[in-house]
Amino acid sequence: MSATAFLFPGQGSQYVGMGKDLFDQNPDARAVFEQADSLLGFSLSKICFAGPEEELRQTKNTQPAIFLHSVVLSKVYRRERAAMAAGHSLGEYSALVYAGALTFEDGLRLVRLRGEVMQQAGQEQPGTMAAIVGLEAKIVGEICCQAWETGVVQAANFNSPGQIVISGSVEGVRRAMEMAKECGAKLVRELQVSGAFHSPLMESAKTKLKAALDETHINDASIPLFANVTARPVQNAEQIRELLFQQLTSPVRWEQTIQNMGAEGATTFVEIGPGKVLQGLVKRIAPDARIMGIDKLTDLSV
Repeated sequence: MSATAFLFPGQGSQYVGMGKDLFDQNPDARAVFEQADSLLGFSLSKICFAGPEEELRQTKNTQPAIFLHSVVLSKVYRRERAAMAAGHSLGEYSALVYAGALTFEDGLRLVRLRGEVMQQAGQEQPGTMAAIVGLEAKIVGEICCQAWETGVVQAANFNSPGQIVISGSVEGVRRAMEMAKECGAKLVRELQVSGAFHSPLMESAKTKLKAALDETHINDASIPLFANVTARPVQNAEQIRELLFQQLTSPVRWEQTIQNMGAEGATTFVEIGPGKVLQGLVKRIAPDARIMGIDKLTDLSV
């Protein structure tokens, strides 16, 4: 079996100007951008198209901006349909809209709230994240366990073979960074983020998001969605709700997700949204797969 999987990017893929070509030249896309502005009560599309970059980089804006761009593209890209889908962190919401589990309106509302409460949690419990390249997951796990004596730290993203992001308190993460260098990591780099995402420091955001999730109608997904928390396919509405709740403080198991999608027959992976981050990760996880990206108007005819 040969199947197509759609992948939806997360925070960090945004750029000023994203979606403007779609808005200017595709009436269907323009209608979705205008609907988003109306629903939110402010011009998110203007932040996408013109920035300024500092405003687009604020988590409360970044998350709905990437979500909006990804959903617009998935609505106007008609060349292929996906047999399965996954999204990286925030991208899971875009994937759920594509799979019919969430309406666009509910997805946008949840993602805006998610961005706000995560940004707030980052201010209340300051933390950081760091990329570690060149160490096995087991070693990174052991490092985090030992560094926990200094401060909260855990693996946040298992992105691709030998590329793991850690998250937690500034003290915990920086101690783990020192230990990773001592263990021979090829690269250890602190990331520019507004909080310790996918760590226990997001607990307050998780609680606030739960109330909104509980009030949101979620449908069973029309296609399997491979969840960040488990890397396994899910279609049941209540399981989706619980996994979205757990996601904020749990690691994103991206490497395992792509492997599992491949085991279920995915041979083509299409990144739907801004940038090429996920395409790069898939190349390292599944080098034999066909990999594409849909980001701009010109990509729609590919």
